[in-house]
Amino acid sequence: MKIFVSFFIFTPMESKEFANESPKKDLGFILSLLALLVFSIMGTGVDVDQYLQHTELKIPKWYFYIIFSVDVLILLSLVLIFFYRKIGVVLFPLLVGAHFYYHIYYLGTFLYTDVTSLFLFTGIGLLAFIPKWQFFK
Repeated sequence: MKIFVSFFIFTPMESKEFANESPKKDLGFILSLLALLVFSIMGTGVDVDQYLQHTELKIPKWYFYIIFSVDVLILLSLVLIFFYRKIGVVLFPLLVGAHFYYHIYYLGTFLYTDVTSLFLFTGIGLLAFIPKWQFFK
């Protein structure tokens, strides 16, 4: 089973298709990270706005411990991606999905910032991250 999983997960990433790729962060890599950062900050701004109105909206305080922790971890995952850490690439979509889920489940709000962030990650970000995958640790 281990051979089966490693073949389908790691072999395509370790092929020599991107042999001419340099470890230098190019403009596409930086712009992808900046776009993800902008939408992550916008999602955090929504959370801050909700915190400022939590008495009127009757949102319990414990919710903000969870959601701000997820916000910090999202920003940390972007920093990890910048420093070529594979865990950041894996954590980012999982954390944004969790952030989206918490808003839907607990508050009934649909966050377009999270949806756009996931779209940018899969549509644009991975185009910049996959060629550099061989440099990720």
